[in-house]
Amino acid sequence: MTTSETSLSPPLRLGVNIDHVATLRNARGGALPDPVRAALVAQGAGADGITAHLREDRRHIVDEDIARLMAAISVPLNFEMAATAEMQAIALRHRPHAVCLVPERREERTTEGGLDVAADANRLRGFCAPLVDAGCRVSLFIGHDARQIDAALRVGAPVVEFHVGRYCDLVAEGEGDAAAEELAALSSAIRDAHSAGIEVHCGHGISYDTVAPFAAMAEVRELNIGHFLIGEAVFRGLGPAIAEMRRLMDDARG
Repeated sequence: MTTSETSLSPPLRLGVNIDHVATLRNARGGALPDPVRAALVAQGAGADGITAHLREDRRHIVDEDIARLMAAISVPLNFEMAATAEMQAIALRHRPHAVCLVPERREERTTEGGLDVAADANRLRGFCAPLVDAGCRVSLFIGHDARQIDAALRVGAPVVEFHVGRYCDLVAEGEGDAAAEELAALSSAIRDAHSAGIEVHCGHGISYDTVAPFAAMAEVRELNIGHFLIGEAVFRGLGPAIAEMRRLMDDARG
């Protein structure tokens, strides 16, 4: 990318996922640590939005957290959810700025892979319509398979968020050649989605060591980062951890 191209890149947003502050709270019970307080710290440290995933089993974020976040924060809330009638009703009640549809299985530790939009396009088109009508920006969490990008277009979702976790895992494991191959596949998919008129986000597993390639892509408009930042907060504090991620993103963007 040339200097002139970099200077024309659109701003890159940082969404901070505060799920695992709630995980820590729920491990002992009670009210602390408070994920809403974490969201306010993130907001003050440079986050452009807050992400929270209300899972079917309520293993971390709970319904009251969503209501409190909507009331407390002044940046947009990105409400991650499974494509179920229960979650749709909750989203329509709160009307968050954004809704991100993700695959969900009770036995998984974290979100594994992306939605199979290609296999469920007809249902998802009808599922998304009321959310769009309610003013929510709808995104689909997908892998870099071209079929999923095509299906996202058929569904009419204005945004896709690419699952970049495999690349991040390969970097952490020192698998340089495989990581480069995965990054190339992601980069191609990101360009294809952008060229098709879809807004592109990336998320899952991003760390200080893996943020730069995605932040440097002009086609990427938002990064959603959670688990790494909550873990890093143990050692340097949540505000400084987020501020460092923001600095690395901005440096890579140019």
